Amino acid sequence: MRILKHVPAFLPLLLTASSMQLVIPEVESAVQSMLHNLSSYVDYKTPAHLPPQHVGPQSYVAQAGTTPYWYETINHQGISAFGPSGYTVFRNVKSYGATGNGVTDDTAAINAAINAGGRCGEGCSSSTTTPAVVYFPAGTYLISSPINPAYYTQLIGNPNAMPTIKATAGFGGFALIDADPYYTSNLNWGSTNVFYRQIRNFIIDTTNMPVNSAATGIHWPTAQATSLQNIVFTLSAASGTQHIGLFIESGSAGFMTDLVFNGGLKGGAFGNQQFTMRNMTFNNCVTAISHFWDWGWTYEGININNCGTGISINAGGTSSPEIGSITLIDSHFSNVPVGITTAYTPSSAGNAAGSVIIENVGITNVPVMVQGPTGATTLVGTTGSQTIAAWGQGHAYTPNGPTSLQGSFTGNSRPASLVSGSSYYQRSKPQYNTLPDSSFQSTRSSGAAGNGVTDDTYALQMVINNAAAAGAVLFWDAGTYVVTSTLTMPPGSKWVGESYSVIMSRGSFFNSMSSPKPVVQVGTTGQTGQVEWSDMMQVSFNRAVGPQAGAILIEWNLATTSGTPSGMWDVHARIGGFTGSDLSIANCPTTTGSNPINANCIGGYMTMYVTASAQGLYMENCWLWTADHDIDDPGNRQLTIYNGRGLYIASTAGTFWLVGTAVEHHTLYQYQLANTKNIFMGQIQTETPYYQPNPGASSPFPVVASLNDPTQTTTSDAWGLRILKSSNILVYGAGLYSFFDNYSTGNLLRCRRWRKLPKRHLQRR
Repeated sequence: MRILKHVPAFLPLLLTASSMQLVIPEVESAVQSMLHNLSSYVDYKTPAHLPPQHVGPQSYVAQAGTTPYWYETINHQGISAFGPSGYTVFRNVKSYGATGNGVTDDTAAINAAINAGGRCGEGCSSSTTTPAVVYFPAGTYLISSPINPAYYTQLIGNPNAMPTIKATAGFGGFALIDADPYYTSNLNWGSTNVFYRQIRNFIIDTTNMPVNSAATGIHWPTAQATSLQNIVFTLSAASGTQHIGLFIESGSAGFMTDLVFNGGLKGGAFGNQQFTMRNMTFNNCVTAISHFWDWGWTYEGININNCGTGISINAGGTSSPEIGSITLIDSHFSNVPVGITTAYTPSSAGNAAGSVIIENVGITNVPVMVQGPTGATTLVGTTGSQTIAAWGQGHAYTPNGPTSLQGSFTGNSRPASLVSGSSYYQRSKPQYNTLPDSSFQSTRSSGAAGNGVTDDTYALQMVINNAAAAGAVLFWDAGTYVVTSTLTMPPGSKWVGESYSVIMSRGSFFNSMSSPKPVVQVGTTGQTGQVEWSDMMQVSFNRAVGPQAGAILIEWNLATTSGTPSGMWDVHARIGGFTGSDLSIANCPTTTGSNPINANCIGGYMTMYVTASAQGLYMENCWLWTADHDIDDPGNRQLTIYNGRGLYIASTAGTFWLVGTAVEHHTLYQYQLANTKNIFMGQIQTETPYYQPNPGASSPFPVVASLNDPTQTTTSDAWGLRILKSSNILVYGAGLYSFFDNYSTGNLLRCRRWRKLPKRHLQRR
């Protein structure tokens, strides 16, 4: 069970559990208001609508003259370890009849490629057993109705010649890519439970559709471990355009990067609990970004050019503001009459609602940078050029408070090790698109089975060492790779997964709290060098031989002291809650009464440990999750799984970037930083374990002084963010949530009835 965190903290919290639904009226009204105001988009139809066709697999040979991309030409042998027999993970849409010729309607063929193999679509709550990568070679794919990605789907195009998804003039449906359809009056998947999906390397083109039609490029209500990357939205820029590029009404996300929006009424129409959005460009939109609600949103590297309005956050007005906050850094607005419109005044409802932080934002010909609810200018811009060093509105704590803030302030002093020029360092996930397929080595071709049963430790370590020594990229074919002792990732390694390839710990080696062991060890103490790791997952497991009470899923020792920092992109951890793990609803259900701790449900000691010797790591869109519910249970019922510690950074040299990361449901803390320095954190997100305080955070993990563990009580909850003896910890947005008390939100609801709470009052420990 998860809260559908699809509204600001002082707006709708929607709770779902099996057939029960608990609704806070203010929250539900925000989403329903958004859907009502934009109903023409949700319900968009045209008179002509072709019935779907069913197309089977066909052979496909790459067209001559197309720019090669290694992922298209490499041998595909990925499997789903716990899926149907003979299940195929990789699908090329042209093998299912899509032409990409810009003339033939490819809708049916694309959806056939997505759905082949009995996947989790309409009416399915969620599933980990039928993952898929649906690949699009270069071409223009004409569609007349939506592409509907099933659960656990990655849509990937050729980054060297990005395929175009183009609507016909008579297109009918919500969006060209509708990632969570309204088959009924509700979303098919609860938007806070939509995990493990990507779309990257596409052009989304609505320009065939009438300029006044309610056209939408992508519909993306979503949660953690999801991403959009390297997408261009081509929308009508004609007078009267009603086109919208990206539509998000709810969810608990999330991250996206490297998006370009050309034209349209709105580049993005957004409502979600929280998001980190980086390196996005908006050209010639009427409004670049329109927020309908949020709790917290971090924008980094946003460029808005020749738009009527940059960012609108005035939904709800002063009496019922629906925006929690936005943080805007390292960005630029050019030729925009009004940069930001807001409903905030120091006396508006919602306490800190409508908060804005601006830091290092350049403007060129932006006469009004911030406009208040009556149209009055709150922050004057310029018809020339200038840089806004630091400006904000909301509540200040410096060090006491709250006091109302609306004006300039002294911005953060940025450590030289964290910046590139004047902006914070950032780097997109490498796709290695200039390398030939001969530069890759395969785990399965090197003897690893990936079948969730065979012990792959030896075969994996051999190919890991060989690939690093050869300077090759190690391609982890889709699968679940069981390891019974530590894997070591040496300097020079580059690992790339497929559909979140899984490394799964098993066995007594990982089952001693008094002698914890890493599952994956990145470098050894004192080693220097650089590594890159993307699109994979770490999980714990406990079949037959007992729990994993001593498992440290990732131990990072490597110091990258010069050159390009090491990186982790879309690397996630999942402790229980999936088919193939004994940490499931059958073995680890809720225990609301006074029951002893089930030792077989201790799933880990620590999820990620960045040790004292480590340095120079960039983490982007990484979710470290101790499962609160079983993804493969049709009712998504709650679980009780114990995992001691979340992300612990103990590096003495520091220099880390945490961009769009989340850590949830660990017993003692989610993030802990001790004796460290120089860390950038952009929109971090946490939740406490749902079972606490039954038992409290003092059980079942004894305090370890050498790890700077907090001393907890039998009635306390886990810490969201704990910082000890550290400096230059720069947090640009944080949502630290504690929704549940012994699996219930009753206390939260009682608090809500007593007072309409702004976000900071929902942050506990």
